[in-house]
Amino acid sequence: VALIRPGPIQGEMVHPYLKNRKKQKDSNNTDPIYFPGSRKNPDELRDILGKTFGVPLFQEQAMKLAITAAEFSPDEANGLRRAMATFRNVGTIDRFKDKFVGRMVDRGYDPDFAARCFKQIEGFGSYGFPESHAASFAHLVYISAYIKKFHPAAFACALLNSQPMGFYAPAEIVRDAREHGVIVCQVDVNYSQWDNTLENGPKGLALRLGFRQVEGFREDWASILVQARGNRFGAVTDLARKTKLPKRALIILAEADSFQSIDMDRREILWAVRRLPDDEDLPLFAASYTEEQPEEEIAPLPVMPLSEHVVADYQMLRLSLKAHLMSFLRDFFFKEGILSCAEINTAKDGMRASCAGIVLIRQMPGDSGVVFVTLSDETGVANVVVWPKLVSVFRREIMGARLIVVEGKVQRGEGDVVHLVAERIYDRSGELEQLSEDQQDAPSWQARASSLHRHPRNLRTVPKSRDFH
Repeated sequence: VALIRPGPIQGEMVHPYLKNRKKQKDSNNTDPIYFPGSRKNPDELRDILGKTFGVPLFQEQAMKLAITAAEFSPDEANGLRRAMATFRNVGTIDRFKDKFVGRMVDRGYDPDFAARCFKQIEGFGSYGFPESHAASFAHLVYISAYIKKFHPAAFACALLNSQPMGFYAPAEIVRDAREHGVIVCQVDVNYSQWDNTLENGPKGLALRLGFRQVEGFREDWASILVQARGNRFGAVTDLARKTKLPKRALIILAEADSFQSIDMDRREILWAVRRLPDDEDLPLFAASYTEEQPEEEIAPLPVMPLSEHVVADYQMLRLSLKAHLMSFLRDFFFKEGILSCAEINTAKDGMRASCAGIVLIRQMPGDSGVVFVTLSDETGVANVVVWPKLVSVFRREIMGARLIVVEGKVQRGEGDVVHLVAERIYDRSGELEQLSEDQQDAPSWQARASSLHRHPRNLRTVPKSRDFH
């Protein structure tokens, strides 16, 4: 027999509703939903909660419960509605508890059931919606899911052009799109617009990253560049001469590796851009753009290692199409017995494990004190739960670290929901310095010393997490 149960909204309202709905649709079900009633009308709750299978999901149902089961007057019901609508206003709803429970008991309801009913209503004080809002949200979710399923390139493109928004950073939006078969093309001076755009690819629509993804690049610069390029730019000097963009704009484009269609290595492009004359058009350097000048012979530059490319991509674009930052640290963490996010998601329930990842999201819903952290690595994402007693102990690591290691216990819930319940948390953001070519072969003491005198941009290799409190 399914009764209304107390507790948090998601665990004690949504899950029982889904469970009861599944039972009702099961032709072999022999366990009907039981609706308690008053002495005067045994079926009065069936009329209120029938369509949600015995679980109050909407504010209107909570109001009807108060009016019907507890015989609230219109003024009392309106006061309850106001209390439910005051999010995070702790203690407001408690003023109605004795009246609500007492009247239900007087009308013949079991005291324990009446208390559970009010416990459910209390949940609306921190989280709850009218049915119309829930229906609108469900409609938006359905449309979004449809677009993501059948038009993943357009979905990712729209999300990127709407940043900053939502839970997920550009790197995760792009990673998810690629995992669903979308070809994503690099920002390029010969093909990109200001916005992210769609273009024809070998397997349907491809996503072309736009100049808006480049840190520090301006929309008016992008407009000048697009108007001046014609068919394409053939060289760095060609672009500089036609656009007359500030040298700073060209350096930003070079650092973002936006000259790939010119077929030069990132370091060669950077060197070529930095050799360009300054913005002032002085007569002495007027011939610097003439194509008749003989080419200078430049000693070949060492090829930039992949890890350096990825670090630069994250610094300039907040994402990389070449690799994930964690992929270069996988062997390092593997030696410590630390699992990837994918391994956490396939681990057995109750297994003790450690996981390392970039912090994507931190959430502390309502006044629960629980922190939910989403980690990312080259294999996917993992969900971490930090109970309140640990939040105070590891607050610095939770709120400030970009890369953390979490030790804890795997908890498998309904469906595919997997959490790593934290027991200890370590800030390992310093390991990101291993990705720098200068530090790969340096002794640890030298790496630590140099970290105190880094360029400010190197402090933000990893984009900031999305935090919701």
